Amino acid sequence: MKLKIPLFFFLGLSLTTYAQENLNYQKPSQSILELADYERAPSVSMDTKKEYMLLTYRNTYKSLDDLNQEELRLGGLRINPITNISSSVTYVNNLKLRKIKDKNEVQVIGLPENPRISTIAWSPNDKKISFSHTTASGVELWFIDVASAKATRLTEATVNANIGSPFSWMNDNETILVKMLPKNRAALLDAKKDLPTGPIISNADGVKSQNRTYPDMLKNKNDEINFENIMTSELYKVNLNGTATLFKNAAMYAGESFSPDGNYLMLTTIQKPFSYIVPLSRFPSKSVVYDKAGNEVKVVNEVPLTEIIPKGFMAVRKGKRNMSWRADKPAKLVYAEALDGGDPANKVDFRDEVFLWNAPFNAAATSLVKTPQRYDRMIWGNDNVAIVSDEWYDTRNTKTYIINPSNPSQAPKVIFDRNSQDVYSDPGNFETRKNEYNRYVLAIENDNAYLIGDGFTKNGQFPFISEFNLKTAQAKRLYTSNYTDKKEDILEIEDFKKGTVLVQIQSKNEYPNYYLRNIFQKNKLTPITTFKNPFESIKNVSKEVIKYKRKDGVELSGTLYLPVGYDKVKKEKMPLLIWAYPAEYKDKNSAGQSTQNQNEFTFPSYGSFVYWVTKGYVVLDDAAFPIIGEGTTEPNDNFITQLVDNAEAAINAVDALGYINRKKVAVGGHSYGAFMTANLLTHSNLFACGIARSGAYNRTLTPFGFQSEQRNYWETPEVYNTMSPFMNADKMKTPMLLVHGEADNNPGTFTLQTERYFQALKGLGAPARMVILPKEAHGYVTKENILHLLWEQDQFLEKYLKN
Repeated sequence: MKLKIPLFFFLGLSLTTYAQENLNYQKPSQSILELADYERAPSVSMDTKKEYMLLTYRNTYKSLDDLNQEELRLGGLRINPITNISSSVTYVNNLKLRKIKDKNEVQVIGLPENPRISTIAWSPNDKKISFSHTTASGVELWFIDVASAKATRLTEATVNANIGSPFSWMNDNETILVKMLPKNRAALLDAKKDLPTGPIISNADGVKSQNRTYPDMLKNKNDEINFENIMTSELYKVNLNGTATLFKNAAMYAGESFSPDGNYLMLTTIQKPFSYIVPLSRFPSKSVVYDKAGNEVKVVNEVPLTEIIPKGFMAVRKGKRNMSWRADKPAKLVYAEALDGGDPANKVDFRDEVFLWNAPFNAAATSLVKTPQRYDRMIWGNDNVAIVSDEWYDTRNTKTYIINPSNPSQAPKVIFDRNSQDVYSDPGNFETRKNEYNRYVLAIENDNAYLIGDGFTKNGQFPFISEFNLKTAQAKRLYTSNYTDKKEDILEIEDFKKGTVLVQIQSKNEYPNYYLRNIFQKNKLTPITTFKNPFESIKNVSKEVIKYKRKDGVELSGTLYLPVGYDKVKKEKMPLLIWAYPAEYKDKNSAGQSTQNQNEFTFPSYGSFVYWVTKGYVVLDDAAFPIIGEGTTEPNDNFITQLVDNAEAAINAVDALGYINRKKVAVGGHSYGAFMTANLLTHSNLFACGIARSGAYNRTLTPFGFQSEQRNYWETPEVYNTMSPFMNADKMKTPMLLVHGEADNNPGTFTLQTERYFQALKGLGAPARMVILPKEAHGYVTKENILHLLWEQDQFLEKYLKN
């Protein structure tokens, strides 16, 4: 019998067939391609004395083949099981050296063929440089003799670089402690071939544990076995003459730290049991101090599995944490312990207590200081001076204290007490320098310390150096950059008496370069590098930071670019592209401050819309989108309203300048900016279209907090639901381009978020296009995918905005 099939079946089949496009990789139009396909300038690393600089070269982009390697995703790591190094590492492909006082670079000779270099480290005396090279079968250790610019291989391809730095210089400048693959290492299990011996079972014991949605967790017993396999190393002492001596037997080494005097080594190893819901940073661990001969001195810390932790960004685990060596003493450990049980909800006078513990740790640790807020960091100075800071996220408060390490009974002296988001009041960061132990400590000259500040003000950015008297706690300004047509970054003070400072200077069309400045002779500027502008076609594009107000009076800003060749007299009405990323604040004053500098070098990248100034678009880049929650109100309580108000203010500001057709405005963003974009298209009529990349659209899939939201879904379901574009997909009628990396590894922004959101939009009849970029994680790195992304965005904007 002949089967009768209704005509509508074939129509449906046809629609389904053409719902997907089988496109090969495309390239954007020539004006964009010329900007995107450029040669990257080298990165610069200098020795401590500023005698030599190392120039490291790498490709502008990775290739798809770089990502198309074997990969294991275990415990929050992504590693290549064949080469035993992170699968996301970006390799350097060439090295050159240069004496800073000379002008010519010297090619490092003896490098491996087709170098794939990473983990570069200067020796303590700056005369050697170690680096790793990844071959097809594994990782090798190499070193460079700086004086001769000659590279030499030290090991076979047996270095284990799966976690942290695979090697550490020892104080003798001749020996390197190296993590090596065990000689009897077992083969990895193949999850596809090895059949399970039972189900996967997890238990909840009734204790609250609000963990976020971490990616790449262990999933089964095979994963546990493979994780232990890739983490396990033997520790060898490798001399620069090529001899290697076993120092410690196989274990899951996660951290190695020498005491400043080099007589002790603290080794931290991962322990069992593992977890399926938290990453390896919360697995059990043990820290043991050994002498330099490898004999055990003391177990100094044992941390249990930390699956359960109180709610809030200031929550910490119980027990010793932040354990490290005191930088200004031969062998003293410093660590903090929570006095509130690690729970921000507990009311206590002091949140943390910091302890000192002298090697060989026969006596008990002694209390150094208690902090009213969560302990943040310590800058060691000398016997009588150290700088301590604490913080509290809920109030955005941070305090900085001077303490006397030799007299813990002496009360800490508060020297800074400020809102951490108030950039205009930022006093700067204390300058440090290396001491006799090759550790960075507070730079002190005649009872004075020094502060280097970014110098953001309501009138622009003016970086500075201040002299801070440690006795009076008073600061005196020594130098303020007065550029109004350039941007100067103060990197380091080289000579305190002579006033020599390392700076980096750039402008809109001058690539960032390094200089030595004498702050006592302000016009004396000695160039170190002369990198050229690789983006000549947009070097004269109009660029300015514009400031405007939201309807509630909050100050906003953004960097405005006009199209290449735009006539400001005729003021033709052009389409506008807005690129943004929301930020949460606890007060309007901080939210209204600007950290943008129009003199920053114009560096187009796939992370903005700047490319499109070559195509006749006006671009408002990094537009301020503050979300404010003052007092007991949280920012997200009024997220949608503030989001729309920010967008409306931005469009009004550019429209008032006479540059745009306000009916032709598009918005875009990446990650939380994509979430912003979807909400703006859903809840306003301000935009003709939008581009959302690698976002999260259903907040019920991140139920224990997201971004800066600390409350869980069950506490505030209305916030989660209202903020979720997925929940409001039926309201979305504006064209949207959705882009996501196929292998997104960012907590919460799983590729599934975009796939399910697109499915909802498609089912509800919204005009949307979804592009999944093969092999890409949360940030995109391959040339093929980035060029295709630019093509997709260009085609989309030409169709839905310009035309």
